[in-house]
Amino acid sequence: MSQIAAQVFLPLFVAMSVPTIAPIFLSLTHGMSPAERSSLAKKGTITAAVVAALVTLGGQLLFRLLGITVNDLRVGGGLILLVLSIYDLVFSKEERRVRDAGDLGVVPLGVPLIVGPATMTTLLVLADGYGRPPVFAALVVNLLLIGLVMSQAQRLVDWIGEAGVRAFGKVMSLFMTAIAVAMIRAGLVGFLVEAGIKLPS
Repeated sequence: MSQIAAQVFLPLFVAMSVPTIAPIFLSLTHGMSPAERSSLAKKGTITAAVVAALVTLGGQLLFRLLGITVNDLRVGGGLILLVLSIYDLVFSKEERRVRDAGDLGVVPLGVPLIVGPATMTTLLVLADGYGRPPVFAALVVNLLLIGLVMSQAQRLVDWIGEAGVRAFGKVMSLFMTAIAVAMIRAGLVGFLVEAGIKLPS
C-alpha cells in the first residue's frame, strides 16, 4: 500500500511543482497585505482542488464534450501566464493595483500554476492506473503542502524586505514568462505530433 501511495504521490508532487509555488506566489501578490495574500492563497487552493477533482472524476469525458485536448490547455494556459508575467515585468506596483483587485486566486494561481496541463495529464494517467481513491488522497496531501508553502511566504517577505521582494518578483516574473513559453511550445509540438508531422531530433 505504501508503495502505491509513493507511486501516486511523487508524480503529482513533481507535476504540481510544489517547491516553486512560494516564489511565484510572492511575485503575484507583491504589494498586497498579509490578509490579501491569505485570501488569495485560499482561493487558489480551493480552485485548484475543484478543478483537479473534476479532472480526476471525469476528465476524459469532459475533454471530449468540450472538444479540447491537453495540448489546447497547454497553449491556452501558457498564453494567459505569458500575458500576466509580461504585465508584471512592464508595469509598476501602482499600475498593477487595478489588476490586483481582480481574482488572481482563480487565474493564474489556481489554474494553470497549481493545477496546469501537466497536473491534469498526471491525474488522468494515475486515475486510470491506480483508481481514484489513492489519487484523491495524494492530491489532498499535495494541496495541503502547497497551502503550507503559501502560508509561509510572508516570512520570506519579512526576511528579505520589500526591496528584496520587488527584485525577487521581477526575477520570478521572468521565470514565469519562460514557463509560459515552455507550455506554449509543448502544446504546439503536441499539435504537430498529433498531425503526424515528424520533427527533427
